Order: sequence, then C-alpha cells, then structure tokens
Amino acid sequence: MTSVAGESWFHDPALQSVLDLLNGEGGEARIAGGAVRNALMGLAVADIDIATTLLPQLVIARAEKAGIQAVPTGIEHGTVTLVVDRQPFEVTTLRRDIETDGRHAKVAFGTDWQADAERRDLTINALYANRRGEVIDFVGGLADIETQTIRFIGDAAQRIEEDYLRILRFFRFFAYYGSGRPDAEGLRACARAKEKLATLSAERVWSETKKLLGAADPSRALLWMRQVGVLTQIVPETEKWGIDSIHPLVAAERSLGWAPDAVLRLAAIVPPDAARMEEMAKRLKMSKADAGRLLVWAHAPVLPDEVTDVGFDRLLYRHGTEGLILRIKLGLAGARAAAEGDPMAMRKSARLSVLLKRAQDYRKPVFPLSGADVVAAGVPAGRRVGEVLKTLEDFWVEHNFALDRAALSTRLDEMIASSL
Repeated sequence: MTSVAGESWFHDPALQSVLDLLNGEGGEARIAGGAVRNALMGLAVADIDIATTLLPQLVIARAEKAGIQAVPTGIEHGTVTLVVDRQPFEVTTLRRDIETDGRHAKVAFGTDWQADAERRDLTINALYANRRGEVIDFVGGLADIETQTIRFIGDAAQRIEEDYLRILRFFRFFAYYGSGRPDAEGLRACARAKEKLATLSAERVWSETKKLLGAADPSRALLWMRQVGVLTQIVPETEKWGIDSIHPLVAAERSLGWAPDAVLRLAAIVPPDAARMEEMAKRLKMSKADAGRLLVWAHAPVLPDEVTDVGFDRLLYRHGTEGLILRIKLGLAGARAAAEGDPMAMRKSARLSVLLKRAQDYRKPVFPLSGADVVAAGVPAGRRVGEVLKTLEDFWVEHNFALDRAALSTRLDEMIASSL
C-alpha cells in the first residue's frame, strides 16, 4: 500500500499529538489533501490539513481537555484550527454539500469518507493518509499523480457548477502539478462555464490568478486558458497583447536567479497603458501593493536604446527604481531570447544587465536645498517658492547631481538678483 509514513514531516511531534488527540474513542482523523499530494509528488509539504469524523464542538472539547489551543476559524464549515508548538493544523469535519450556487455551499457534517472525497474538486486533492501513514484513495487520485493528470472528480461540469472558482483552480493546479495536455473533459467544462467567472468576487478571482502566475512555469496553463477563452474572460487586456513574453521571462528567471513574480508576469502579458492598468487593478480589486507595482511599471518611461549611465541616473531620480526595474527585466528577458545569432540583441541584453544592476544598487541623492532656504534668500512664501525650488532642482539634475549646497545657494542668489 502507498504510504507517507517514511516522510520526516509525518513524524513531527506536533502532528502526531493532533492525530493522537482525534483518533480513538469513536473518532477518526486522517491527513487530507495537499500534504499527501505533495509528499507523493516529491514536493515540499507546508500546511498540513486534517479531516475528522468528529464534530467541531467535540474537536474543541478534546483540544481544551488536552491543553491545546483551539481556534474556531471556520466553524460554520466545520473547521477548527489547533495550534501545537506554534504550528497551526486545520481540522475539518467530514462534509457533504446539500446546496451550492456556484459561489457558496451549504454543508452537512457526516462520517462518510467517500462522500467527503467526492465533494472535493480534483482527484489529486482528495487523498487521505491515516494514522499509520497509509494513503487512502476513493477517486483515482493516485493514478493521476502518477501521470501528472489534473482531473475533476466525477462530472467536471457538476464540480464547476458547485463553485465556479474551480475553473481557475483547474488551470492553477495544472500549472503547478500537471504535464502534457490538460484533461479534455475538464477543458471543455471550463470553456462552457467561463462566463460564470463574472459572478465571483473580484478578490477571489485575482487571488487565484495571482497564485497561478506564481507557479514555477505558468506558460502552458496560460496558453490553454487563452485557447478556451478563460484568460480573456478574467483579463481581457491580454486579448490583443498576447502571452508570448511569458516563456522567455520564465527562462530568464531561471538563468538569472530571479524569484517567480506574479505581478511582473502579469505585466508581461498586458499593455503598458497606465489608464487601462489602473482600471484593471480596480476591477480585480488588487491590493495596494500589487496595484502600485503594476502602475509604476505602466508609468515608467521606455528606455532609450542608447541611454548613458548619467541619463539613466536622471531617469531613476525622476521616476524611481521599481517601475524601471520591471521594465528592464521584461526587456532583458526578450533580448536574451533573441540574442542567439543576433549581435544587436546580444549587445542589448548585456547593456540591460548593466542597467538592472545599476537600478538595483541605486540610492537616490538628496537635493541639498529646501523651501525654507528659498524663503530665507528673500523669496516671499507662496507658490513662487515651489517654482524656484523646482528650477533649482532641475539645474542640479542637469549638472549630474554634482552641485553642493554652496553652489546651489549661489545659483539661487543669481536667480533672485536677475528677477529684480
């Protein structure tokens, strides 16, 4: 029998104490879902979720008796989080759906492991490991892990009707765990139901899309999403822009040691149009951080082909580093992809590498004067102070940030004298 008993995480004392707590005396608990899947695929195991036949109130009662912290994080859905040695374990009572509307589900608690497995979304996510580490499979998940097939449990269309977010989860799990061509029935079901994605909250859609974009290589998943119309449904800005930049970007990330960056990858497949990006960020209800990065990229200037170090420093001073770094990374990925047999692309790639390092190491110089200095020199307080200060700052930038406070004060005196 397939087992996870040989995995080091399985013998973690905190996990063992939770399994000891929930097994016996009329209750049974099994490790469920992602931990089992990842262990069987040779991938790192992070969060460990547990399914149990015990009702939430009994889980809490047992935990309190054993001195274990119990947090009712989703008790209406049967979930209690047990915290042992600062490690959280989500414990969820076995369930079956009694009503679904494509967004939410009303559930009934039970003790039927088969019914609990069959209400889940994908076969590889519906595996259990019992107290001995033996893997229990009700839905063919083991075979699908072996072939890296991402497949809905039972009827794909029915699984999607229960929660339309499963359309995006299908492609996300394909990006992380699939190979070859996606399951044909799943693809057809996703294509037919894609317009239902509009009924979901924007936060759920962006959260799932961001996770997908954060996969080691999301290019194949994005290709199939585009093929069946799902990508255009959620990010219509990609429709006339394309996803061809994703593959060279992933190649550059791997070669240059860049961490996967969901926002950078999104920037690779949408137009650098600030107004459209602002509208997209609002529509998807992105976090301030994600929206901010996207917008500084869209507002960042296009680099001249022959920009000098001095000229680049001026751009960094005026526009900041973040947006320009994103632009440089996308340009560098494209140049690297075209460099083989193209001396111009090779040269551009080398230059962009230098500029990227310069931007990453950049420390913005501090302008030596302030509005108070302008007022002290004799300019009356008001709008004129800002205008004078801006002129002086431009003068300082044009002189490559080399003028000190004394030189700028002299220039200020000259400006005041010439306006008398």
